[in-house]
Amino acid sequence: MSKARLFDFSLLFVALLIAFNFNHIVVDTPIYIKALLIYWIFSSLYYHLSITSKKGKANIDYGISYTSSFGIFAGPLGVLIFETLYRFTVYFYKKQTKTADPGEFLDTFYNIGTFVICGSIGYYLYELLFPFFHPFPFGYWLLILLLICIITSLSSLLLSIVLYILGDITSVRDVVDLLFRSRSILDIGKITFTNGLLLIFLQEQRWEMLIILFLLNYVVSLSFYSKSQSLQDKVERDQFEKMAYTDFLTNIYNRAFMDKKMVELNDTKEYIGIVVADIDTFKKINDTYNHAVGDQVIQDFANKLKSYLAEDDLLFRSGGEEFTLFLRQRNFQENVDLVKSIRYGIENTSVKSEYNNESITISYTASYGLFFFQANDHITMEKAYVQADQLLLQSKKLGKNRVSVKNGLSYI
Repeated sequence: MSKARLFDFSLLFVALLIAFNFNHIVVDTPIYIKALLIYWIFSSLYYHLSITSKKGKANIDYGISYTSSFGIFAGPLGVLIFETLYRFTVYFYKKQTKTADPGEFLDTFYNIGTFVICGSIGYYLYELLFPFFHPFPFGYWLLILLLICIITSLSSLLLSIVLYILGDITSVRDVVDLLFRSRSILDIGKITFTNGLLLIFLQEQRWEMLIILFLLNYVVSLSFYSKSQSLQDKVERDQFEKMAYTDFLTNIYNRAFMDKKMVELNDTKEYIGIVVADIDTFKKINDTYNHAVGDQVIQDFANKLKSYLAEDDLLFRSGGEEFTLFLRQRNFQENVDLVKSIRYGIENTSVKSEYNNESITISYTASYGLFFFQANDHITMEKAYVQADQLLLQSKKLGKNRVSVKNGLSYI
């Protein structure tokens, strides 16, 4: 048996020892059964609203725990019965929905042990400290806040021990993050307010108010959960779209995104300069060194191109060593001047790399084709791109490291 499992069963043993040493439930049996059923039903109902976080090999569920109020109300034995009933309900739910981890059954005993210990400590501290806090204004709420902070910290500490044994926590900083940063002040306030009100309704046996609070809490939690899921789905969609439209080598837009933007910019009546740029004699760089060195040259070229662009301009990797630029918010001459500046800048810089364990410096040039036009029914983005590509070929034929331009407006 692993050290982590031994620790889990140690917690369960301590929890059983505390509960059976107490040997009775502190409220009358009919009242306890009624409270137990309400808590069990609503806690089970709330479970699907909890947020699961992956920490190494362990899955951690974050949600509001109602053990504090129930433990103070029913005592150690009462909270043991509740936690056993609730935790096995969660276990069978996960088995039914096929979301259970391989060690889910044994994890159930860890959860029972941890929450019974925490709930029992909450009970003893409440009984001990209530007479001291009661005379003060808001003394009850200050006591509940203190207990929630202690119970939450203890629960996180026990979890950090398990994660340390598993090797998922390796530093003091990880422990501090789990103890103090895993719960926000808002979370602590929400847990305090909810458990504080539940305890009042339990002690006064106001069952209708207890159920109403649970229902209200469920509606609010469901609303926040739905919004959280929507935001998470949006983030995932954005990340997927970014991956789909980003070139993995240069981290700039790829050809697929270029095609998408061309469709969007068609018929906008916008004046655009399309530039197709291609590294000269790139095959020779690959043949002389290797593809790793060639990749560094491509990355360097992309970064330098990007450094010349304004916020509205767009840069794409449209081929192996070929890049396309959409220059916007400029007139024809400004486009020409910019591309000439890029050509001159590339010509007079170099990229450092490593080959055969030696540092090397590579100078390279590029050729450019610039077509300036107005996107409309007569000249689409696709046709303009073909024109720019033809101008690039013209630059290559004229000896490379050149800029060939055409003003599409002069033919209208």
